[in-house]
Amino acid sequence: MKRLFTLISLLVLSTFSAQTWATEDQYIQKFAKYAVEEMEKYKIPASITLAQGLLETGGGQSRLALEGKNHFGIKCKEDWTGKTMKHTDDAPNECFRVYDDPRQSYEDHSIFLSTRKYYASLFNLDMKDYKAWAAGLKKAGYATNPRYASILIGKIERYKLYEFDNTSSKEVLYAVLKMYPDLKNDVSFMAQMEPEKYTKKAKVPVTVEVPYKQTSYAQQQKRVERIKTRAEMMNTILIKSHPNDGLKYIIIPEDTNVEFIAKKFKISESKLIKWNELEGDVLKKNEIVFLESKNSDGNTATYKAEPGEDMHDIAQKFGIKLNKLYAKNRMDEGQKPTPGQLIYLIDKKPRN
Repeated sequence: MKRLFTLISLLVLSTFSAQTWATEDQYIQKFAKYAVEEMEKYKIPASITLAQGLLETGGGQSRLALEGKNHFGIKCKEDWTGKTMKHTDDAPNECFRVYDDPRQSYEDHSIFLSTRKYYASLFNLDMKDYKAWAAGLKKAGYATNPRYASILIGKIERYKLYEFDNTSSKEVLYAVLKMYPDLKNDVSFMAQMEPEKYTKKAKVPVTVEVPYKQTSYAQQQKRVERIKTRAEMMNTILIKSHPNDGLKYIIIPEDTNVEFIAKKFKISESKLIKWNELEGDVLKKNEIVFLESKNSDGNTATYKAEPGEDMHDIAQKFGIKLNKLYAKNRMDEGQKPTPGQLIYLIDKKPRN
């Protein structure tokens, strides 16, 4: 009987997790529980975690949140070994972490803050002083937006998120219901609070296995579809605007060559090769290609090199000429950065 109750509870929770959300209020209703659970484990104010989630995901609507279950915009970094996705933030095709579900993202956010020395001073603050935490996050360099602290505080006070700093994981659903009384009519939400009232014994489905061997015709059709999809992708490449002064660039959807791109965008091959400092004719999937000359400076002051990146990768990522990048960092042509090395993109690296 205990096992059956556990199974039913999991089914209810998974149903609620599958719900979509369209407003910031719905985001709070859905994820307040996670924020409070993390507060209990890592001593990070639930109000701060929720406000950051709201801001980073645009109320849950960002591509990172919807596709990568990444609610805090955490990039891969050198210690990440899980799934990844490419997303444009400070630069095109930056590497971001991908999670199996949002709960993992919430816990990884807690681990990220609690294990990095930049944020160590935060944990000396009063856990219920959300204003001090917001200011501390900005001071520690969590975000580049100069208004980051005030934006977090604004969301906390607008939605009274500080109420969650005074509750527990056992009481958080009641706190949500107090803030949003209409939820008493939401069966999925109420089922979390009173599972014995809102669940019924589920019938165990019978699975019948039917042997099936794919025919050569079906395989052939799959191959045709793949070719068709590839051709459609190549013919619908979008010109994008780079964060570095709006430079025009594209991301190669499938392996191709310079000649194809030159003809498609009516640009000479020699210019494409020069602008992108290419050594050959081959262009790989997800490669960044600029359709005009890059700039002499990047759009952010510094960047930490990721494992496997060379200086050309970084030059393409930030829309900066490769020779300028080498010069700014006092590096010889062809020299590779080490993982985590601080790369200067605007000013010249100071002499040791």
